[in-house]
Amino acid sequence: MQPSIAQSAGSAFDENRPRLWRVAYRMLGSRADADDVVQDAYLRWHDAAREDIRSPQAWLMTTTTRLAIDRLRQRRAERESYTGPWLPEPLVEAAAPSADQCAEIASDLSVAFLAVMERLAPEERAAFLLHEVFDSSYEDIARILDKSEAASRQIVSRATKRVRADRPRVKVNAAVTRRLLNQLASAVQSNDQNAMLEILATDSKWISDGGGKARAARKVIRGAVKLARFGTGVFRKYRSELTFLPILVNEEPGLAAVFREHLVSIIAIRTDGEKIVDVFSILNPDKLREVRIG
Repeated sequence: MQPSIAQSAGSAFDENRPRLWRVAYRMLGSRADADDVVQDAYLRWHDAAREDIRSPQAWLMTTTTRLAIDRLRQRRAERESYTGPWLPEPLVEAAAPSADQCAEIASDLSVAFLAVMERLAPEERAAFLLHEVFDSSYEDIARILDKSEAASRQIVSRATKRVRADRPRVKVNAAVTRRLLNQLASAVQSNDQNAMLEILATDSKWISDGGGKARAARKVIRGAVKLARFGTGVFRKYRSELTFLPILVNEEPGLAAVFREHLVSIIAIRTDGEKIVDVFSILNPDKLREVRIG
């Protein structure tokens, strides 16, 4: 028996769904927004005239990206009025990588990478991700953005320069990242500012996202000395019963700060391979709601 048109359409969408979700999440940094965009793409796919679609994947990528651009534009005003720094909703796996999995990492899904993406305009973000992460051609990007190929090249070039200037991407062995995280946790728990200073780059930063719903620094903390003071003090009231659990955060080693079985923060870092350059602490309970630890 031949599959129905509806069944064929559903299969084509299901085959592409993981890729579409990856695009939407990297564009929006939000699990819920990514889910909504993919669902909207599905509804449009369901209502589309199949005979006019030559390539289901191309149609779905175009639709999803445009929907994500529109959603990101809508979210811009909200993020501009957001209380304190904004960080992406973390994707957390409870298990830390084993020793034989500690390969070099420079993840295009990392918290550090997505934080840089926030500085790009919606179309710049889409063009950069499509070209650098999903290997789309300039011809495909031009079609998706409804631009000329020359204009698309310029958008990608401009976005690439901004990303490299803001956050040079350095491949670091995951074992190094895990070691620095362990030292960070130990320094916090022992209230040892000197130990923290040993692992912090001179111009390091601590970015906290509480969203006005959790106690957090409303400005980026800058400089190793200030970070050491802040980092050892920020969890002071939890310290007696605070546990740091090794996890994967957006495919990179991270920490879950747990107090009396209650998740307080998800922590990720950026390192140059020797020192911690950035600490990202996500405390907003709305962004931790879907996280399951253990």
